[in-house]
Amino acid sequence: MNQNYQIKSEEIKKKFLALKKKSPELFEKRLNLSWSNWGFGFESLEDSVVRLKNAGINYVELHGNHYGEDLGYEIDRTLTVLNKHDMKVSGVCGMFSSENDLSSNNPRNRQNAIGYIKREVQFTNIVGGHYLLVVPGAVGRPEAYDEMEFERSVATLENLGDLFLQNQIKAAIEPVRAAEVSFVHTVKDAQYYIEAVGHEGIQHINGDIYHMQTEETHIGEAIIQAGPQLTNLHLADSNRGALGDGMIDLDTIIMSLYLIGFNQEGKFVTPEPLGPGADPYPAMNMKPNHEKLEYLVTQTASYFRGREAHVLGL
Repeated sequence: MNQNYQIKSEEIKKKFLALKKKSPELFEKRLNLSWSNWGFGFESLEDSVVRLKNAGINYVELHGNHYGEDLGYEIDRTLTVLNKHDMKVSGVCGMFSSENDLSSNNPRNRQNAIGYIKREVQFTNIVGGHYLLVVPGAVGRPEAYDEMEFERSVATLENLGDLFLQNQIKAAIEPVRAAEVSFVHTVKDAQYYIEAVGHEGIQHINGDIYHMQTEETHIGEAIIQAGPQLTNLHLADSNRGALGDGMIDLDTIIMSLYLIGFNQEGKFVTPEPLGPGADPYPAMNMKPNHEKLEYLVTQTASYFRGREAHVLGL
């Protein structure tokens, strides 16, 4: 007799096979594979882009590193590197700590979050990205400030809805596991948060299967629940390492993505193998281990494409 998660996975597989038989044209395009580069540490953008291109990856999710007016990727240099290597931008990974926390009980920190988002939305637009990842509360702060942090976060982000619309950038709300943030842990939580914000410019979700394996009852079902709101999905195996080095049921994840029509322009699967620590942000300033990073990228890219081909019967 199958275990409960296997029963759910089998149901997804049945729906996938039925849709594939009925409408094979919906499966002709492959999923868009990107990579979140902030986990590469303190290395040049060009080194990162070359590594990805060598692995057959044509999109990059850029580190949202504009922490101040004089910090972060410079626009002209960034465009030069992207154009030189024919690399496109999927989106920008917003980085939210206690210093730029949308939910902070310190108004200066909420103001920092507003300024940070403004810089990143404008940058994302210029470099051709589709989304900015937004975390409603600081990563690395699992304890709540008080009973009003949800309301403060909602009110702060609501004021930026027009900015996202004007720049044609999707605000992708990311649910994060309870070991890292104090609220918004599941797809359902993210949908409730989006509904509370109530702005047409704040309507999308960034999923992460590493967080999902802790917070959701079934990753495939959570993907299907997110549906058209899902604009990007971060990937890592169960140990938050390279795909294929853990126990994640990647086939069911891929089938779930095809079921919601995720194989279209403007939607991305984006590996982000950061390791299992409760606060992954220190990785952005680490000295890059090029041999390790080479393995993470080549193993993950080849394994993902291999499983995708297997699922599609190619």
